[in-house]
Amino acid sequence: MAPTNQMQQPEPVRGIRWSRPLRPLLSAGSKFVDRALCVAGAVLFSQFPEFFQQYLQRLGGHLAEARRQLEQFRRAAVQAGVNLDALISEVSAQRDPAVARLGSVMLETRARVDSLAAAESALRGASAWSRPFVFLRDLDPQIARGTWAAFRPAVPTTAEGLCYAAAGMVAMLAVYHVGAKMALGRLRRQWR
Repeated sequence: MAPTNQMQQPEPVRGIRWSRPLRPLLSAGSKFVDRALCVAGAVLFSQFPEFFQQYLQRLGGHLAEARRQLEQFRRAAVQAGVNLDALISEVSAQRDPAVARLGSVMLETRARVDSLAAAESALRGASAWSRPFVFLRDLDPQIARGTWAAFRPAVPTTAEGLCYAAAGMVAMLAVYHVGAKMALGRLRRQWR
């Protein structure tokens, strides 16, 4: 047989991948991300009880102010010799639109007292497990925005805070392991 002048390509070595030397580094990086997400989840979720507590304080302040205003309307009714409902009816029937508007302000104040009192009672009576759902159900956006604007994080020292911290760790790990790792695995398989 005659020799050919074509240069022969070396056969690739099977079983050795370029990423094999990087595996320990990638594994360490994955463990670091895993632990960092645990800490982030614990810190983030442990703030929920503190936010609820600060929201409840602010809610109580709004309720006290609305009750004070309603009591002033009741006193005005007593001084006029009628009850609050009669005063609201009389004021609402006035020809002057500014005076008539005062009747609707009294009605709105009474409705606000009822609404805030129900929300406060529900939040105070809720268990640690049902509180987030009760909070969302009875949420007052204005009070929540005010609470968030003045919110100061705190270190949880209660069993409830520790439970929320544990839930945060589990949630972040689930997102990482189920979501991110599966997506990266899919990309890696497609790349190969």
